[in-house]
Amino acid sequence: MNNHALPTASGAEIAARSFAIIRAELAARNVIVPSPLVAIVERVIHTTADFEFAELIKASSSAVEAGITALQRGCAVITDVQMVRVGIDQRRLHHLGGRVDCFNDSERVLAFAAATGLTRSAAAMRWAYEQGRLDGAIVAIGNAPTALLEVIALLDRGARPALIVGTPVGFVNTVESKAALMARTDVEWIVSVGRKGGSPVATAVVNALLRLAIGEDNSA
Repeated sequence: MNNHALPTASGAEIAARSFAIIRAELAARNVIVPSPLVAIVERVIHTTADFEFAELIKASSSAVEAGITALQRGCAVITDVQMVRVGIDQRRLHHLGGRVDCFNDSERVLAFAAATGLTRSAAAMRWAYEQGRLDGAIVAIGNAPTALLEVIALLDRGARPALIVGTPVGFVNTVESKAALMARTDVEWIVSVGRKGGSPVATAVVNALLRLAIGEDNSA
């Protein structure tokens, strides 16, 4: 008999304890997160166990509201890579009437990328624009700075997504692509400043927005 077995807990109990720990540690670090971003920052930290994101997650003035409104309207979520697509909570998204799409494996996009020299993720964004898929959508980019730069260029061609989540990770054009997005005043955005980010971060941001759109607490 193992007298040192860890106590069992339900998934809901583990989540509640995890978010309680996150809130306590943020308070102990004297980190003050702007109120619209609290739920998003908490979920990103929950996903990554990295408290630096409390300082790295930034947003335009009405970004959270724009994301919630778009989701409640049943918008599409367009992702740069399949990893972001599969991480998004499709049960909650479908409940609101939305869907999630990633086009970088489409035969048409692959052919377009080969013909233009664009990366697959950037080509997927341009294809989505040409098909009228970006307007009113949430664009979630967690991996490819080239996709983020392409979406920014498409804004100049008239693309009007409801929100751009720009959290690519890496060393080449990552910082620059996020800075270019933050300089825009014609679109709402949420970013992870600097090199850090990744598909789990983009997924966490969208999932936090989904919970807010439905009216659920993070620890639920």
